[in-house]
Amino acid sequence: MSYATNLWYAALWADDLAEGALQSRTICEQPIVFFRGPDGAPVALEDRCAHRFIPLSMGQLCDGAASVECPYHGLRFGTDGACVLNPHGSGRIPATLAVRAYPVVERHTMLWLWMGTETPDPDLIPDFSYLDPGAPGVVSKRDWIEMDVDYQLVIDNLLDLSHASFLHRGVLGDPSTLQCEIAIDGTDSSVTVTRTRSNIAPSKLFDLMFRNDGEAVDTWSIMRWDAPSCLRHEAGICPPGAGRDEGIMVIGTHLVTPSSRGKCIYHVAAVWLGDSPGSDDAEISAQLSALRRYAFDEQDRPILEAQQRAYDLAGGPDSLRPVMLSIDAAPLRARRVLASIIAGEAQDEADTDAGEQVFVTIH
Repeated sequence: MSYATNLWYAALWADDLAEGALQSRTICEQPIVFFRGPDGAPVALEDRCAHRFIPLSMGQLCDGAASVECPYHGLRFGTDGACVLNPHGSGRIPATLAVRAYPVVERHTMLWLWMGTETPDPDLIPDFSYLDPGAPGVVSKRDWIEMDVDYQLVIDNLLDLSHASFLHRGVLGDPSTLQCEIAIDGTDSSVTVTRTRSNIAPSKLFDLMFRNDGEAVDTWSIMRWDAPSCLRHEAGICPPGAGRDEGIMVIGTHLVTPSSRGKCIYHVAAVWLGDSPGSDDAEISAQLSALRRYAFDEQDRPILEAQQRAYDLAGGPDSLRPVMLSIDAAPLRARRVLASIIAGEAQDEADTDAGEQVFVTIH
């Protein structure tokens, strides 16, 4: 299975990596161990000792967190991946006794991992600054869910929110909210879907958090996908004909990290902007966290995992040809963008290999 590599993947929430601890993740089929070095900065190494391939995450930090020790034979690897201690025999350290070190950046309360070989550019990390400490709004729990689903199926789900009228009926929508104006825009690395409705009954969630009177509202929903798997969703309501600044809004974070074939980790968080009757910040945060967890874990997950099983039973992701509808325009566009990025990386790699062959031949 191919992945885009010269882009940033969400690895884990920064608060989930405590000093002195080791955290293991599989990202794009590569085992990675995370820890904080002596200065507290995050470190990401290949989670596989170069000697007998034991996961380093089963070991322990040593030398004031300057190295991680393999639990099998005590080899230690520094924050750059080089072996710094061979406790056996003469202690000689072959040049090949090393593990890969991955660039990792802490930004917007998330740790971001660069899987590729090109020079990493932190400016390519999408803007999730609304999650930064001190940013306005009430923040939900920064949560994550392991799912037995291919990450692209989760992206499809998020870029086609028409399913909310049925799968999330009574909470985030119902069949009466299905009709809306849809606009799709994009770049060579992103897709944005805007959905607007005017003078309709509010969903249960937004009505509860807005005026709690069932009166008609205008609604908007803007979902932006940035390659490879980062999504930002702005959804809100306001009185009919009023400006959006007179309403309330939730900015949702959906960071879908591929683990291996048919598996992913789904990182979620949200920020609530606006006044809510009868609720304090702690209550809003708790309600927002609980509802989002319920929607993703109890409603989306069973559907998506059933979809994944259908593909698996038929022989894999290329074995079935779904009948596409108009609601599939944005997911299909994102898939084409991602496929183009992956193909471009493969071509660059092929060109590099060909150039190296020519160089060898000339000499």
